[in-house]
Amino acid sequence: MIMLNIGVVVGLGVLASIFAVAGVGTLVIRQRLRQFSRKVFGTDSIVDGINRQVDLAAETPKSVSSMTRLMEPQIMRDFPDFVWEEFEHKAENMLTSALIAISSENVDQLVEASEDVRNQVANRIAENQESGVREIYRDIHIHQTEIANYRKEQGKCIITIQSAVEYYHYKVEQDRVTEGSRERKRQTKYNMELMYIQNSEVVEFDNAVGTTCPNCGAPIRKIGQMVCEFCGLAVTPINIKVWSLHKLTEVDYNHVM
Repeated sequence: MIMLNIGVVVGLGVLASIFAVAGVGTLVIRQRLRQFSRKVFGTDSIVDGINRQVDLAAETPKSVSSMTRLMEPQIMRDFPDFVWEEFEHKAENMLTSALIAISSENVDQLVEASEDVRNQVANRIAENQESGVREIYRDIHIHQTEIANYRKEQGKCIITIQSAVEYYHYKVEQDRVTEGSRERKRQTKYNMELMYIQNSEVVEFDNAVGTTCPNCGAPIRKIGQMVCEFCGLAVTPINIKVWSLHKLTEVDYNHVM
């Protein structure tokens, strides 16, 4: 009995030692976590720190790819009558109207949009209806819109326009939010393609556009050229075709409507 009692005492002592070591280890871990949280988030609680960062991200506009100052002179060399402010306004109207159209499930809410964008929005509405959800965008605000790129392809010129946008975005199924948040804003970016398409045969845009002067037959080398550089006769500018907005894409999520 005496040996048994001694064994029990020894066992309890070992367990107490283990718990003591574990307790010290836990305290050390907690202390290190607090130190880390203070350093990274400025608060003792990592959870509070993460929530603060999420709240900050919800209120901080995204940065856009601002190439307007660089690209606008290039565009105006090809299209002397191009007015960026006009197309900036159209792009923002189209983007806002697309989000409103999805929320109202009414594609007729779209403005300034091509048939391509109408189809994108109509498909998004159909997908939501098939899934039995309502997708809501509210309190839409566009912070900034800039030219992000300008390129020439066969038969067309394409200006990529990028907008930084904030809104409340969520999906609802039977009055229950299944995605997003009613209370927390979302900051994101969208790309839109402003496209100029020749109505004649498809041509490759290099410096030449495949058009000749009606007086001397010399090639018209620049889109929008007003005067033949060989004979000096006024020519009809090529930039009479209509620019249209295509391919609305949410950049952060790489999602095309």
